[in-house]
Amino acid sequence: MHQVYIYDTTLRDGTQGEEISFSVEDKIKIALRLDAFGVEYVEGGWPGSNPKDMEFFERMKSIPLKKTKLAAFGSTCRASSDPQSDENVIQLLKAETPVVTIFGKSWELHVLEALGTTLERNLEMIYDTVKYLKANGKEVVYDAEHFFDGFKSNSSYASKTLQAAEAGGADTIVLCDTNGGTMPHEVEAIFKSASQLVRVPLGIHAHNDSELAVANSLTAVRSGAVQVQGTINGFGERCGNANLCSIIPILQMKLGMSAVPPEKLAGLTELSRFVSDVANLQPRKNLPYVGQSAFAHKGGIHVSAVMKSARTYEHIEPKLVGNSRRVLVSDLSGKSNVLYKAKELGIEISGNNGQASSVVNELKSLENEGYVFEDADASLEILIRKSAGDVVMPFELESLHIIIEKDANDGISHTVATIKLRVGDKIELTASEGIGPVNALDNALRKALLQFYPQLAETKLSDYKVRVVDGADGTAAKVRVLIETTDLDSNWDTVGVSENIIEASWKALVDSIVYKMMKDNDKNKASKRHVELRK
Repeated sequence: MHQVYIYDTTLRDGTQGEEISFSVEDKIKIALRLDAFGVEYVEGGWPGSNPKDMEFFERMKSIPLKKTKLAAFGSTCRASSDPQSDENVIQLLKAETPVVTIFGKSWELHVLEALGTTLERNLEMIYDTVKYLKANGKEVVYDAEHFFDGFKSNSSYASKTLQAAEAGGADTIVLCDTNGGTMPHEVEAIFKSASQLVRVPLGIHAHNDSELAVANSLTAVRSGAVQVQGTINGFGERCGNANLCSIIPILQMKLGMSAVPPEKLAGLTELSRFVSDVANLQPRKNLPYVGQSAFAHKGGIHVSAVMKSARTYEHIEPKLVGNSRRVLVSDLSGKSNVLYKAKELGIEISGNNGQASSVVNELKSLENEGYVFEDADASLEILIRKSAGDVVMPFELESLHIIIEKDANDGISHTVATIKLRVGDKIELTASEGIGPVNALDNALRKALLQFYPQLAETKLSDYKVRVVDGADGTAAKVRVLIETTDLDSNWDTVGVSENIIEASWKALVDSIVYKMMKDNDKNKASKRHVELRK
């Protein structure tokens, strides 16, 4: 099986993306996770550029890696110095990594205008730096920056830069589409030309400015590349780098090549989401293979077919990359969606007696009002269970009052919610303050119910979002409130819609509590059945 070596640069190139900033601890966590996943190379950063990367490499000296080779990144020596005295090169050696990756200029435009040196001096800088690093016992990866643009501008000079790196002893030469503007057919032609110039193994480093980083990387592999550089989730400067979460499964499942140990591939989705979490970014739902929507089915015809054979609308089994199938229920749904979802939730409803059709009709009516259930599975489950007569409301609202007072002198708002509930044959009246009306409402509702349902003390709101359904109505527009609630072992999402933000919040809060009660009741029933079976 043809081996392709994965070179991950999430910790260096990935951090140059907007909104991404890793602490030293973050970088160590990600490096260890990449090692566990079986990535061959991990580029840890540029030790000569900032104290954070220098600390990372210092700490990694005492942290063993099982599979991964750690690489330090930097540039060739400057035009005014030699490698022995160049501070950047000195710091690369101080990092004490087994691999050092340096980049050099391939495009005469950069040599003459960015570096401000001669074409001949640039070749000397490449050769001298690679040779010096090799003399110090390093595996050297040479990144030919802007190679494709340089080759199109002056193929003769771009070729000489590769030959200088080879002459210096580079172990791998990586052709970089740094601006991300090269087309796949150009990558193929130029890559094949480069492979005739040098005998050193070649790699590819592609950026995504034309939405072609993955395609260009795969084209390079098919043209002879043995190393692919990229980042987890495609993080990176401007439009990002080649997304390894797409490249790895394509190499292994579509092209029959080896990129990571086969048994590790099922951890790909978890790896993708882990890196997003560490970056404090919401995972992108529409990422191929690892995104939450990668195997999500919404159209009724699609779901009907998937229920018969998943291959009808899925190009691979989701579990092969650690993902899972999702069936969405919306105004585009048919009975198949509802039946699939009910089965997934363990709810028995019939498709023959009109029960499923009734749920579909209600869903379509609610979505017409502004509801969206794709991100509110708990509210959807309540809706389906109601059709099966499987929901008992734990309380009834008698009355609700919210008072907001604003002191003109201190400018501080004071909010109090008073709520009157019926729980069985008992009436509970209580009041609570809050930071704003929704918080006061939430506090009052929980305070009123805690004596009846003490398990509600385990729950808390972990997220609260408001969306305007139709902004054309201005301040009278309907709003959609999405609430995420968590307890000791899970979290769930509920939705409410109304022209009144308090009413919309109330609906979402009620669903949140109803779902908690349903969940606990199901758990208790399962526990009782387990005890009875043991007897």
